[in-house]
Order: sequence, then structure tokens, then C-alpha cells
Amino acid sequence: MTRQLLHSATILTVDPHDRVIENGWLVIEDDRIGAIGGAADQPSPAGFDSVTDLSGHLLMPGLVNAHTHSAMVLFRGHAEGHSLLTMEGWYNTIREPELAMIAEDMAPAVALSCAEMVLSGTTTFCDQYFFAEEIAAAAARAGIRAVIAYGIVQLGDEVRGDEELAKASAFVEGQRSADGRIIPWFGPHAPYVDNSEALLLKEVAVANRLGCGIHLHMACGPEDNVDTLARYGTTASVALEKAGFFNGRIHAAHCLDLSDEDIAVFARAEAASVAHCASAGLRSGREAICPVVPLRQAGVTVALGTDNVAANNSYDMVSEMRVAGLVASHREGRAQPISSRELVRMATIEGARALGLDHEIGSIEIGKAADLAAIDISGPGYSTTPDVATLLVYSGSGRDTRHVWVAGEQLVRDRALTRRPFADIRADYNVGYRTFWERVALTRKVA
Repeated sequence: MTRQLLHSATILTVDPHDRVIENGWLVIEDDRIGAIGGAADQPSPAGFDSVTDLSGHLLMPGLVNAHTHSAMVLFRGHAEGHSLLTMEGWYNTIREPELAMIAEDMAPAVALSCAEMVLSGTTTFCDQYFFAEEIAAAAARAGIRAVIAYGIVQLGDEVRGDEELAKASAFVEGQRSADGRIIPWFGPHAPYVDNSEALLLKEVAVANRLGCGIHLHMACGPEDNVDTLARYGTTASVALEKAGFFNGRIHAAHCLDLSDEDIAVFARAEAASVAHCASAGLRSGREAICPVVPLRQAGVTVALGTDNVAANNSYDMVSEMRVAGLVASHREGRAQPISSRELVRMATIEGARALGLDHEIGSIEIGKAADLAAIDISGPGYSTTPDVATLLVYSGSGRDTRHVWVAGEQLVRDRALTRRPFADIRADYNVGYRTFWERVALTRKVA
């Protein structure tokens, strides 16, 4: 057994009691949290394989990015002036150049995204995209924990939809990693907009049979409800509930345009959750804002995500907590309707719960996987405070992350990746980026 001792940290446990342990210590035994405590009962360093002094650091559960598309780092900076939460903006800005993508584009792009995430304290992310096999392989090489949803876009083609469902099923059956870090799901892009009701019901039936979840976009814009309002006189969420779609684990991204009736649908579902992507929503220009406070009051699990970095441009989940807090204050018309502690929970244990992983990650508790982030809070911008969660959310930055562990493996040490140098990852990505956009330009020229 490998044993690591981390000591002298302020530990933000995010456990059921939201304990904060000043001058605390933690023992990692292989891939698990073996013990936690305060200075009075700190064990002797003797007998440990490694000892890490975390004086001046906040030790917390690794952050969970509940919605992104990691390969879309290739589009960063290419969506200026376009709303990616409309069918027109998404199709013209993203979908058209995506048609030039090939499997070989994935590895360097996903490697860079994983590096950026883990270097800013994220230890788990939920992804939805094409080329899921290549994304899963790249995430596995990075060592990060990932839920990879096989992206399905039907766009009215029934045969294509069935073919994609078969491929997604094969992906789920073949991609579960032995170490549990890679978790395969289904990823229909959006209901009614580009996945028919018939296909969605097939997807949830197969997902339930295979024991996996479904990650999709919902209520991103008015067009999401056009079809169901015309056919049934209801929103997409209500129509899907009546059809039986919410009988599975449903993890829905964005959810800007939810009515009270839609919120009730999510609340009634046994395993439905929302990934709130505050920065991407604001940047899209949509007036609608995800009703996080009403959702949480109704008992719905709400996690936080960055969305892709064409819509957001950053994987910094600390920044995402801050924006989520600010936008909630604006929407509700009162100061801080979501506390800093609650925002931290949304970025950790609630994200884990949304992905069905709260028994394994999301809080610092004995027996859970050792997915941890140590953030340096000793430098400029930080000061003594009665509430370290507020310090993190409203003064902090993911770029102050100094050490990261996933399943007990230290992936970041002293702000540097341990598996592969960031400079090498960046160099490979630069080549891949140029190759992809040259291919896009050639495709456009031929067309």
C-alpha cells in the first residue's frame, strides 16, 4: 500500500456537515482517503511514502466540470459575435467547420483541454461530442476522471439516428475503464431540435438497460419548444416526461428557458439534474437565465459547467462559481441568494451527484476516492477571512491551483503536470490546430 500524508492545510471538506478543518491533515492510502484530522492528532511523517506540506493552501475536493465539449478548444476565438445557444449560431459557426473534422484531430485538442482543466483544479469533467472513443482515450492518457457522452445528432435522418444509437451502445459497452476513471454515457445533442422524440425514447431505454446516463442540451432557446408547442401545446420537458424520457438518469445542460411546470418535471424525476453554465449563457446574449434558485428550492440537483471554450473561453471552475453567484443575484434581485458554500457544493458534490458519482467523489470523506485540489491562498488577492469558501469563490482563481490528485495519483505537482509536460501538449495542439483549420479552409474552397 502506498501512503501519502498531506498536512498543515485549511481543509474544505464539503461533507454533509460542511466542516472546515484549520491546520488539517489528510492521508491518502493508494487511491482512497484513509484518514483526516486536525493538528492535535496529526500522525508522524515517518512511514509515509511521501509527505506534502500544504501551509498556506486550501485543500478541497477536486472540482467537477459538469458540462463541456473538450475537443471544441479548436474553436476558441472563432465564435465572437455569435450566440452558440441558438440553432443558427451553432450551425453556422460550429457545425459547418465540424464537418471537416477527423478522428486524428481529437487527441491533441482533448489533451490540451484536460491539461487546462486539471491545472485549474478540475478532476472530473462531463463531455459530450463526436469521436467519443478518441476523446475517452485522450482523457485516459491525461489521468483525469471523465464521463464521456457519445454525441448523437440526427437532424431529421431516421436511419442516421438509429446508426448513431447503435454506435453509442457499442461505445458504452466497450469503454468502461478498469480503473473507473472513464465512464461512458449517451449524448443526444438536443431534444426535438436535432433528436426526434422516437429516437430519444430509444436512447433512454438502451441507456437504462446498459446502466448509464444521458447528457444533452435542454431549453437553450425558444426553438427548443417550437415542435412540442405546435404538436402538444406543451414545452419539450413536459412532452418528454409524458413520453417516459425522464425515467432514466438525465443530465441537462443550460436550461435557460424553464417554466415553473418544467421545473416541476425535473423535481419529479428520480435522477434528473441540470448543468448550469453561467458564463456561456451570459456570453450568448440570451436574456433568459437558468432559474437555479427555484430549481434548488424544488430539490433539483444543479451542477456547474463551463460549456465549450468557444462559448466560454475558459475552463476555470473557480471563475464559474463566481459568475454563477453573480448571475443568481441579478436574476433574483437580491444579494447572494446562493451562498459561497452552496456554490462550492455545486462545483463539487452536486456535480458528482449529477453524474451518479457522489458515493465516490465530490467531498473529502474517509473511504472516498482521493480526488483533491490544493489551492495556494497565501498570495496577493487573498487575506484572512471568516469564511474560506467566500475567499475562494469571490477572490480566488483556478490558476492558483498548486497540486492535484486523481484517485490518489498526483497529476499536478508545484503547478506542473506530472504525466507529460504542458509545453509538449501545447506544441502538439498548435500543429493540430493549424492542420484542422487548413482542412476547413480547403473544404470551404472546394464547396
